[in-house]
This record gives sequence, structure tokens and C-alpha cells, in this order.
Amino acid sequence: MQHIYTYFLIVTFDSDYQAGQIAFERGEYRQAVSCLLAAVAQVQPNTRIGGEVQVWLVTAYEAAGKIPEAKALCQKLASHPDLDTRQASKRLLYIMQAPELIRRDEWLTKIPDLSHLEGGDDKMAVNRTPAPLSPPQPRSIDEKYAPVDLTQVNTQDNNFIAIALMLTIAALCGLWLLAKS
Repeated sequence: MQHIYTYFLIVTFDSDYQAGQIAFERGEYRQAVSCLLAAVAQVQPNTRIGGEVQVWLVTAYEAAGKIPEAKALCQKLASHPDLDTRQASKRLLYIMQAPELIRRDEWLTKIPDLSHLEGGDDKMAVNRTPAPLSPPQPRSIDEKYAPVDLTQVNTQDNNFIAIALMLTIAALCGLWLLAKS
């Protein structure tokens, strides 16, 4: 009976942990926080995997705008038994505590609001699905192998072949002279 319970905990932990990672990668940060909190509740927090899940939770907290919770968890993880977890938490805490840079307006590119233009609606243009591209039309054999109009082709010689040939001959003569002496 104990084995079945342990197996059930492992399966639910794995599914919560993976669901939290997937939600985070999709930008669904609140869902990621709730899944990762469920995963943390099912694992020993002082183990390597427990620390790993908590580091994910710190990044999800930060992305969800819960900075005080993220900083508090980072400070707690700074004394975690696992070295990798301690190092990751210290790096994250350092980043979160860094002063915000002052950016002047001339350093930024302003993106104009185009929603008021004709045909615009309240939704942003990035949410619209683009029109499907039509596949290229196959060309006929006559079009593929039609004679080329030489007035449209640059036929001026750029002397590349002549220069390359002279350099090759000079190199071969130099090697021949070195071999003879």
C-alpha cells in the first residue's frame, strides 16, 4: 500500500512540476505559480529537486509581479543544503535587488498606437492571424528554359579569373624555384 501511495505522489508531483514549467514558458505566470506551489507541497523542500522546484517558483513569482514573495523565497533558499540551489537563489536575489536603470526617452523607440486607424478594432494587430500564403505557382517548361536576355545580364569582366590565374602561376613558379635550389 505504501508503494502505491509513493507512486501516486511521484506522478502528481511530476505532473504539477511539468505543468508549472509549461505554464511559465507559455507566459501564464499565475497558473505557473499555482502548479509550482502544488509541486513544492509534494516534495521535501531541502532536497535537490525541492530546491529546483522552488527556484522555478521564484522566477514564476517574479514574472507574475509578486516580487516580495520572490525575494522572501530567494532569501530562504540562500541557506538551502543544495549548492546549485543556493547559487541560483543568490543570483536571482542579486538581480531582483539591483537598482532600476534610469532610461531617457531618447533612448527608447516609441511604438505608435495604430488601433484608431481605419479597419482597426480594439484588439491589437499582433493577435490577428495572418492570411495564409499562397503556394508558388509552378512555372511552365518554356518559362524555365527561356533564353536569357543578355542586355539584362552584367557581362563586364571584373578580371577575377585573370588575377587568380596569375597568382596561381606565380605560386607554382615560386614552389618550382624553391624545389630546384
